[in-house]
Amino acid sequence: MELNLADFIVIAVLVGAGFVLSFVGLWLMLRQVVHEQQRSTTRQLNEFAGTLKALETRLAELSRTPAMPPAAAPAGIQTPVAAAMPVPAAPQQEEVTPEILVVIAAAVTAFLGKKVRIRSAKMLGSRPQVANPWSQQGRALIQASHHLRFRG
Repeated sequence: MELNLADFIVIAVLVGAGFVLSFVGLWLMLRQVVHEQQRSTTRQLNEFAGTLKALETRLAELSRTPAMPPAAAPAGIQTPVAAAMPVPAAPQQEEVTPEILVVIAAAVTAFLGKKVRIRSAKMLGSRPQVANPWSQQGRALIQASHHLRFRG
């Protein structure tokens, strides 16, 4: 069985047409998938913007609520004068406010994609309060004593 030039041309045209049809089909499918991903991303961004707007509104409401006035002492009971006895100044720790907890929860929810509940949070002190300078120096000495090999 011999193939002549016309047969080779027909085969080449059929193979080329198959490649072109495959390319066009795959390109259209890719455009459709990209379009669906863009719609999904836009929808998620709109949901996030709505959630953020609701949180900002809630934060504004919480910041507008007046603080409760201190309870008055019942009649007939004398309260001691605070100026009579000096109180030693205790180191004041910043308290984590409910607004900050709401913002942290919203950020974690946005990052993880599911609702979270913060059970506790506390502010850490500055770096010297977190780690003792003596322990930092000890760590630095130990790490400096390690002999690292460089592979080049």
